[in-house]
Amino acid sequence: MSGCCSNGSLSFRNLGKSGLRVSCLGLGEHPLPSPQMAEQLMTLAYDNGINLFDTAEVYAAGKAEVVLGNIIKKKGWRRSSLVITTKIFWGGKAETERGLSRKHIIEETVRAMTHVINQGMAMYWGTSRWSSMEIMEAYSVARQFNLIPPICEQAEYHMFQREKVEVQLPELFHKIGVGAMTWSPLACGIVSGKYDGGIPPYSRASLKGYQWLKDKILSEEGRRQQAKLKELQAIAERLGCTLPQLAIAWCLRNEGVSSVLLGASNADQLMENIGAIQVLPKLSSSIVHEIDSILGNKPYSKKDYRS
Repeated sequence: MSGCCSNGSLSFRNLGKSGLRVSCLGLGEHPLPSPQMAEQLMTLAYDNGINLFDTAEVYAAGKAEVVLGNIIKKKGWRRSSLVITTKIFWGGKAETERGLSRKHIIEETVRAMTHVINQGMAMYWGTSRWSSMEIMEAYSVARQFNLIPPICEQAEYHMFQREKVEVQLPELFHKIGVGAMTWSPLACGIVSGKYDGGIPPYSRASLKGYQWLKDKILSEEGRRQQAKLKELQAIAERLGCTLPQLAIAWCLRNEGVSSVLLGASNADQLMENIGAIQVLPKLSSSIVHEIDSILGNKPYSKKDYRS
C-alpha cells in the first residue's frame, strides 16, 4: 500500500486490497455544519485533492446525505470522481428502523450488502466498529455462500487509541485484504491541545450531551494525556507545525491506514488539518520513536515479539 507523496501533496491509497483508490485524507460530515459552511468545506476539500466524503443516515437525522447530494449537483462534480461512504444502522427511532436486519446477524448483513451491491446501489461495503472476529466471520460467510465480503473497517484511531488499527487490522489486511479507514484523529479535540488549561467555553466538551468527554478530560488519565501533549507540542514546534497537524500526520504514517477522515467546523480548521500532508515527510523513524517514548502506549503485535 503506497504512502502519501514525499513532496507533501495529497496522494491516493488503495482501500484495503480492493481496486478502489481513496485520497489519504477524507472529509467527515459529522456533526453537520450549516449547508453554506458544508459547501465551503466540501469545495475546499475537493479543490485540495480530497475525493472521499463520509456521511451516514443518522447524521443530522438524514439531512447530511441530502446536503451532500445538493452540493455535488450544484457544483456539477462528476459522480465518478468522488468516493462517498454512508453508514446504515441507527436509522429512525422505531425498533423496526434500527439495526441491519430483523435478526441483526452477520450472515443476514452479508446477504443484504451483497444485494445492495448487485442492485447497483453501492460499489463496495465495509464495517464500522466491528471486532476482528466479526469481520472474519463476515468474510467466511461471504466465501461459504459466494457473497461479497467487506473491504474495510472504519475504526477510531489516534495517539491514545492504537491497538485495533496497529495490531488487529494489519493481521486482517494480510489474511483477507480488509483495509482501515480511520476517524477521530484528534480524539474529539483532546489531541488538539485546547484542553490543556481545562474546558474552554464553546468547546465540544462544554456542550450539552458531551459530559462523557468532559469527564474524560478532567479524569486522572485525561490529565496525564494533557501532560504528554505538552511534550508533543515541543516536537510540533521543532517540526514547524501545529499539534493537530502532527497528530494527523502521525495517523497517516501508518501504511495500513487507507484514509484518515477529518472533521472540521470551519475553513481555517480544515486547511490546517490538510496541512498535515506537509508534515508527513518530516516524520523520520527517530521522530516517531520519540513520539512513542512520550506516549508510552505502543501496542506489540506477534511480529514484534518475534523480532
